[in-house]
Amino acid sequence: MDKKTEAKVDDLIAGLWKKGLPGLRERLDVLDRAAVEALTGAIAEATRAEAQSIAHKLAGNLGMFGYPQGSEVASKMEHIYKAPTPEGLASLAALAKQLRKSLAPDI
Repeated sequence: MDKKTEAKVDDLIAGLWKKGLPGLRERLDVLDRAAVEALTGAIAEATRAEAQSIAHKLAGNLGMFGYPQGSEVASKMEHIYKAPTPEGLASLAALAKQLRKSLAPDI
């Protein structure tokens, strides 16, 4: 790919990232709320399913936008929500914080 095409692709990706930021912030807020609920040692099925879906999507998308660490953290969260254990649920708040930190200062 020539430099001009590369620059166009980079600009397109940057534009998509910027356009998606409000939705990303909302998703992160849902993950934060689910993590707080999980601190009780239990989590409502609807909350768990929504958080798992969000974590799955973020695990796939963040790497594409240049956030491999965020993708890895989201993948860990997805696995916890998929097969929750007391230890896993207790770790979600720290993972949610780590996820936000991996995206800073962009979010």
